[in-house]
Amino acid sequence: MTVMTREETEALISEVLEVYPEKAKKDRAKHLTPNDTSLEQSKKCITSNKKSLPGVMTIRGCAYAGSKGVVWGPIKDMIHISHGPVGCGQYSRAGRRNYYIGTTGVNTFVTMNFTTDFQEKDIVFGGDKKLAKTIDEIETLFPLNKGITIQSECPIGLIGDDIEAVAKQKNKETGKTVVPVRCEGFRGVSQSLGHHIANDAVRDWALGARDDDDSFQTTPYDVAIIGDYNIGGDAWSSRILLEEMGLRVVAQWSGDGSLSEIELTPKVKLNLVHCYRSMNYISRHMEEKYNIPWIEYNFFGPTKTVESLRKIASHFDESIQQKCEEVIAKYKPEWDAVIAKYRPRLEGKKVMLYVGGLRPRHVIGSYEDLGMEVVGTGYEFGHNDDYDRTLKEMGDATLLYDDVTGYEFEEFVKAVKPDLIGSGIKEKYIFQKMGVPFRQMHSWDYSGPYHGFDGFAIFARDMDMTLNNPCWNVLKAPWKTDAAEETAQAASA
Repeated sequence: MTVMTREETEALISEVLEVYPEKAKKDRAKHLTPNDTSLEQSKKCITSNKKSLPGVMTIRGCAYAGSKGVVWGPIKDMIHISHGPVGCGQYSRAGRRNYYIGTTGVNTFVTMNFTTDFQEKDIVFGGDKKLAKTIDEIETLFPLNKGITIQSECPIGLIGDDIEAVAKQKNKETGKTVVPVRCEGFRGVSQSLGHHIANDAVRDWALGARDDDDSFQTTPYDVAIIGDYNIGGDAWSSRILLEEMGLRVVAQWSGDGSLSEIELTPKVKLNLVHCYRSMNYISRHMEEKYNIPWIEYNFFGPTKTVESLRKIASHFDESIQQKCEEVIAKYKPEWDAVIAKYRPRLEGKKVMLYVGGLRPRHVIGSYEDLGMEVVGTGYEFGHNDDYDRTLKEMGDATLLYDDVTGYEFEEFVKAVKPDLIGSGIKEKYIFQKMGVPFRQMHSWDYSGPYHGFDGFAIFARDMDMTLNNPCWNVLKAPWKTDAAEETAQAASA
């Protein structure tokens, strides 16, 4: 069931666009559309991966965010230097709750901020020497690090620091992997290019280190989890299920990942990709070079988790397939109990999503398992292959919005009147002040994990806790306030 017809959705989009100048209106119209489930390719209805419109509030991050904040940053036993002014490194430190095992500051460094702390003189005279000195200091203070990445910020691309030369020199001196990553924030239209740049750096500087090493004993059941950032422990929940069905997880990255696991990934039999947007590039490379197939999987909610487990098992022999069914049977009473408890409290509630990565489509099934309906979704930095995968997940004529502006999102919310919004920290307080229940769906609002069967129980609890909080009896959404005022006026007339 959809809440609006196609004509109503199109009319809403036209109304929202009316405030823009003609050129801006024409540009933004390409990024807003009613969903069309009959299409196979989203390029026929929506445009994506284009520069944001100047003068409007975009929620996107930059290429540095895609590399440092997503792909490389969670690799726990490497030190990631933010090469440039201090702000980028500080802003990207410890924000995504990428859980890891280890002793921070000794053999793991994810939540620490390493920066070359550029000053004006470094802009004028260059920062190569300062970068080299920083690496020397790191080797003295943190000798158990397994390697270093150099995450370049905007000034580096402008002044021309030769981070590749520094990396090669320090690699010779230390014998460790030192990776230069040209992820200056101004590159590309969003953090998406940063993912690609980081994937290429993995390929060129780390992935093939053990190609000629036969000391690692492989098995027919070796897999790698790629593109799970272990937010709130997600990758651990996923790993439990895979290992219970008889697979050996050789590597998981980048959440709770290590340099060694990256190097061992070319030896697995199947790559399991959770976040397609950030890691499809390296997965395609391994398929071409090492003949390792890869598949996407979705461990949000029991329906999608069961589908994914069976899809994964189909790539292995009957013993794995049988164990897969045993795992599903084992957990079925648990998720049935969760649904029985929470579905009556959440049935029929409408949700609007606006997130990055995979979540705008992956979490839809989890909401549907609880009887909720996703009535609008969109990507901050998605490409058309993301929207291709989304068309069939959404109801016909529901709202799709790409790189939605702050103004557009607020107006859509006022018109659609969702019961819950799932988006990021930049939107959270706007909508909460409007009286709309909100969940932060980038880092689970300090909760999680949300993956797997145990994660579904936490997800359901959080949605119920948010939607049915008594505070919303006091802080009402604008449309509820207006309706109450109209009722009061009618009664007094």
